[in-house]
Formats: sequence, C-alpha cells, structure tokens
Amino acid sequence: MTVCLNFFSKYMKLNCSSVSDPGLIRSNNQDAYYTDPDGRFFIVADGMGGHAGGEQASRIATEQIRAYLLAHWDSPLSGQQLLESALLQANEAILLDQQQHPERADMGTTAVVVIFPSGKSPWYAHVGDSRLYRLRQSQLEQITEDHTWVARALKMGDITPDEARIHPFRHVLSRCLGREDLQCIDPQPLDVKAGDLLLLCSDGLTEELADAKIASYLQEFPMIEKAAISLVDAAKDQGGHDNITVVIVAVD
Repeated sequence: MTVCLNFFSKYMKLNCSSVSDPGLIRSNNQDAYYTDPDGRFFIVADGMGGHAGGEQASRIATEQIRAYLLAHWDSPLSGQQLLESALLQANEAILLDQQQHPERADMGTTAVVVIFPSGKSPWYAHVGDSRLYRLRQSQLEQITEDHTWVARALKMGDITPDEARIHPFRHVLSRCLGREDLQCIDPQPLDVKAGDLLLLCSDGLTEELADAKIASYLQEFPMIEKAAISLVDAAKDQGGHDNITVVIVAVD
C-alpha cells in the first residue's frame, strides 16, 4: 500500500511526502510511520520478529512515541528530554506486550524520529538502522549512525564500505526497541537550513540503493511527492526484498 501525505507546518515552513510499500517479496508490511498533521514531528519504524511480531512492534513504537510527544509537547521538557523519554516509553510498551504475548517475545523494532519544537531548534533520535539523511546543496549526508555490527566494524576500519554493503552480518542490530538492556537513547540537535531536504527511511530503501543513487533521485525530482515515489519504485526495481518506507521533509 502506498500513501502520500502533504502539508505545511504551523511551526516551520515544511512540506512532507511519505510513502510506504511492502516491497516485492514480503506479503505484509512490518514498517510503520507517522507524520504529524501540524508538522511537529516525523517517525519511521521497521519491525522485526516474525509476521505478527514485527508489525506489532513497529505499531506500538510509533503509537507510543506519537502519544508521548503529543501529551508533553507544551511541557518545559527540552527536545532532548522529549525524545529520550518517548523512545524509552516505547521500549517499555513493547516489553510489556512481549510479556503478555509470549509468542511475540522476540519482536523488536528500529525507530528514527525528528521533532521541530515551536520556537526551538529541531532534534532527532534513533535506535537501530532506520536512517536520517540530509540533502544540502547537492550533498547527501547520513546524519544517523547505524546501530549494527557492520557499522561498528566499518568505523573501526575492520571492513571497507563495499564489504559492509554485502556483509552477512549487516542486518545484525546492536540496539533496537523491545530489549531490556536498552539503557541509552542519544538524541542530538539537528542543523537545518532553508533548502534542505530531510529523508527518514527504513533499510528496505538503503539495502537496495546506494547513497549516491538516493541523492540523484532527490535532486532529479524537485517535487518531493515524485521523489518519494521514485525512490520506492527504484528500490523495487533493484529487487524490493524488504518493506520500504520513505518520509521526505523539505525545509522551505
């Protein structure tokens, strides 16, 4: 199922387009996402743990993060505190569901969240390998650092970028929501300027398309609705082995 949403934020001049697709191999979509109608925050989650487990984990995470942000949006909490508490509460909600439904005991989910607090600088936080990118003046930068075995090995210089793309351990997460040992969420301030494009996505996109190809599609289609659809279609053309979710936010 493909869904596109567009709006202008009350808090910053933002335009957003979102697409989610199950891909060509899987019968269900274990990704979940949320774009706030007022443009205050954006969420992408990629569930794991079997058919029902993955869908449930990403749904719980998205709903819990959304509910927490809405309930505390006008509180004196900083952007860092908002994100840290929201993701930790989502983790607790997934753990509770695991206890109540032992058949979903191994479920978990990634999450990447961007918030635009009114009158304050934006912040982001993530867990797992769903990513946040920023395109600025034709330069695409991966803002998040994957919480994976491969990302750690790449940072240490044990493997090359080419090896990382095909490594058999590239899907092994070192951190995700739905784990009792998740102690740390590390929100960061996000530098944005007029003309920037932000891309939140699940690894169904980045598994199929290299960063250079992603950048080319973002630049080729100035209408972000077309860019979002074209990115998903391109990932499917490369095999579409996983669910694919794309949220593009344009800062005007």
